[in-house]
Amino acid sequence: MKQTFALFFIIFCTSLTAAVQASEEHDHKHSKDSAHEEAHDQKHSNKEKHDDDEHGHDAEKEHDHDEGSHHDDGEEDEQGHGEENSTEITDAMAQKVGIEVAQTGSQTLHQTFTTYGRLTTAPESTSHVRARFPGIVRSVAFNIGDQVKQGDLLAVIESNESLKRYDVRAPIGGTIIQRHANKGEMTQEQVLFSISSFESLWADLRIFSTQQQSINIGQPIHVTAGAKRIDSRISHMLPAEEDSPYLIVRAKINNTKNNWFPGLMVEGKIVINEFEAPIAVKNSALQTMGGRTGIFVKEHDDYRFTPLVLGRSDDEFTEVLSGVQVSAKYVTANSYLIKADIEKSEAEHEH
Repeated sequence: MKQTFALFFIIFCTSLTAAVQASEEHDHKHSKDSAHEEAHDQKHSNKEKHDDDEHGHDAEKEHDHDEGSHHDDGEEDEQGHGEENSTEITDAMAQKVGIEVAQTGSQTLHQTFTTYGRLTTAPESTSHVRARFPGIVRSVAFNIGDQVKQGDLLAVIESNESLKRYDVRAPIGGTIIQRHANKGEMTQEQVLFSISSFESLWADLRIFSTQQQSINIGQPIHVTAGAKRIDSRISHMLPAEEDSPYLIVRAKINNTKNNWFPGLMVEGKIVINEFEAPIAVKNSALQTMGGRTGIFVKEHDDYRFTPLVLGRSDDEFTEVLSGVQVSAKYVTANSYLIKADIEKSEAEHEH
């Protein structure tokens, strides 16, 4: 009886365990399926939400982009309209690179026309020295190229007739350009020395028929040769030799510093008109930026490009009609360095 009950109890427990396991497996599967469905529904819901969000975000982004584009365009227009070409350079750096500054103001401008010629010596500036009496040269004191003063002893001559010696002295001061006297030679009637003074020279310039009506004695003239320049006035008007189709105008050149020499080819700018400009700037100051011509105006360490409306000009200055006031400080030398610095900064900004 006990054995039968024990067997029955074991069978009951086994059946109960199997039923519980089957029920748990069914619940687990149902839970898994439900979870899967929920996950699927959640994924689908999230996808729809994501699509909606993405659509909204794209719309918002497109709206922001449109607003940003309009805003950028406005900023660009505003910046382009008010942009000024400028740079900052300290006074120490400006001095180091050779930037020079002047003030705008009134200036007398000269309208000219150009002619060409060469420098010559005047007849009164050259002396040819001979012996007073024929004889033998006993001594010579100077050579070609030496500078002499008026009254300097040039040579000693022994007269053939009296056998006495006498001195030959310089009649003018200047440079010995010829020498035909050596110790022991006979003087004969030849020139012993030629002396020229170069303290003053003459510019002989050609004026053709179309220019002659603009020329008068006393007119100012600027004579140049390379970097050298000197101002003078027309002193003479002479016909050229051999029926040449031009006149010769002569202007005296002060050469006390010995910067000029005979035979030098020169350019002459004859002034035919003068006028006063209320505001003028040096031609060396003018630069072009963005298709406009102007100058760099200095305010403290700031150098700003200022466009100008220009009028008449001469070889050195240009009249300013508008764009800058009197007494403004502007760059007159090496302004191209400032232009290059601004253009370099703009190029780096674009990249």
